[in-house]
Amino acid sequence: MLEIVAVPAFADNYLWLAHDAASGETAVVDPGDPAPVLAEADKRGWRITKILNTHWHPDHTGGNLAIKQATGAAIIGPAGENGRVPGLDVAIKEGDRISIGSHGADVWEVPGHTLGHIAYIFRDDHAAFVGDTMFAMGCGRLFEGTPEQMRHSLGRLAGLPDDFRLYCAHEYTLANARFAAHAFPGNAAIGERLAAVIAARDVGRMTVPTTVAEERETNPFLLADSIEHFASLRAEKDNFRSA
Repeated sequence: MLEIVAVPAFADNYLWLAHDAASGETAVVDPGDPAPVLAEADKRGWRITKILNTHWHPDHTGGNLAIKQATGAAIIGPAGENGRVPGLDVAIKEGDRISIGSHGADVWEVPGHTLGHIAYIFRDDHAAFVGDTMFAMGCGRLFEGTPEQMRHSLGRLAGLPDDFRLYCAHEYTLANARFAAHAFPGNAAIGERLAAVIAARDVGRMTVPTTVAEERETNPFLLADSIEHFASLRAEKDNFRSA
């Protein structure tokens, strides 16, 4: 299995290192800040060979050039955002595959947050790097895409096997859980997960990765029963402030 390590950055980002022990190859996913990524890789004796971007936003790509300069790593990212991803060497699209050592990933286009957003689906490892498309109990804001696009993208990810781990890029779960409890006040599973998230965050514990099974049960955007309901929830979440 890939060894996957979270590297916290900024206020609430997670930058991911994925390491294949057999080959020694290491990829970094969405490195917004180069310093903590390079420090963590150096501490572990890992050699970064690839940079995988899910979308162009600077908190996901801001470390691309510095990491490439320090390591020689190839920068891989969405073809649909070519010209917006710093230093892009390899532009990839739906149906392409990338690898970390012997671990292969399918590239899925999952627009909504941005138009060219992609996810990396490591089927044999039951792991997916989903950027800002799906969060634990939430989804990304619709900065560029439509509700229809985002709902379709979330549905694709939710169609993965139950035990798939979804590596999202932010620690937003507490705010998302509070919104979910507001949107579905009678849902016992959401209430139980909110309590668990509060307990985890009270002691500084990460709440990601999440799993497909957890999201199917407690993600309000997957529980929406129509595109109109989905769009209404997404608009409400944009301005939601919990007590």
